[in-house]
Amino acid sequence: MNLDLLFDNLTNPALLFFVLGIIAVRLKSDLEIPPNSSKFISLYLLFSIGFNGGRELAHSEMNAEIVWAMLFGIIAASIIPIYTFYILKRRLSIENSGAIAASYGSISAVTFVTAVMFLEALQIEYSGYMVAVMALMEAPAIIVGVILIRLYSKPNLASPNISIGSVVKHSLTNGSVILILGSLVIGVLASDKQSVGIEPFTTDLFKGFLAIFLLDMGIVSGRKLFDFLKSGWFTTAFAIIIPLINGIVVALASGWFTLSVGNRLMFCILAASASYIAVPAAIKIAVPKANPGIFIPMALAITFPFNVTFGMPIYLWVINCCNFI
Repeated sequence: MNLDLLFDNLTNPALLFFVLGIIAVRLKSDLEIPPNSSKFISLYLLFSIGFNGGRELAHSEMNAEIVWAMLFGIIAASIIPIYTFYILKRRLSIENSGAIAASYGSISAVTFVTAVMFLEALQIEYSGYMVAVMALMEAPAIIVGVILIRLYSKPNLASPNISIGSVVKHSLTNGSVILILGSLVIGVLASDKQSVGIEPFTTDLFKGFLAIFLLDMGIVSGRKLFDFLKSGWFTTAFAIIIPLINGIVVALASGWFTLSVGNRLMFCILAASASYIAVPAAIKIAVPKANPGIFIPMALAITFPFNVTFGMPIYLWVINCCNFI
């Protein structure tokens, strides 16, 4: 693996702001991002990447690669929660196992956005349809996770009044999914002339907003990380090893239908990331007995920083090795 690439990634300003947030918490600073501002920035990031992805998709011709990519994303998001669930239930409750499995089968839009910056820094292109793939991978894992909980839970243990249909509806109408898909469609429909009018907002401000958002994520992670580490080695090891396995396997498998290094890295990040926004919102309704104090810190305080520091250079190295062979 290229150590210079790893060093460049570790000195990325956005990542350093994430570290600054953790340090601020450990120093007991009163630094914080107001909740309303944090929510606005989250919405902006989803809007920007969805719209830009739609513009890229508008200039792309629908072909077999795009169809296979979307199918591959849905299949990956459905398989990952199944195999991880059976690993987790050996040590954790059925409810917590299903919730964690759903988190790791679903995706992190923020990790995806960080990967966009990583590729831009290396001047590696990726296709706009990957935004559509990201949106399609959000819901299947939630549905599979809840179904597994229903299959293995004792009667009355897992919210019997919540139907699978309501879980599917909640997953598809989740705010982040609606914004990503809606922005993607608007980006496809908008003309080039109309798109130029909002281009400074969708592109020029992107990196600055991402840096502030990651500062907020660092503050949140710092508050959760050290208490979570007291829960034991298993969940900590899982939050590092499983994403690494998922990313490497997808790095190999994605070469069957696309040769684009950028697209393959995006697939790796989607498979290796874990949701800490959409999944907790859905699980809170469908499986209230699941403990968010376990699966949210796993995704946010361990898997997220691992992927944006070491994960992306590792996956890119694996992809380049495959191309060389």
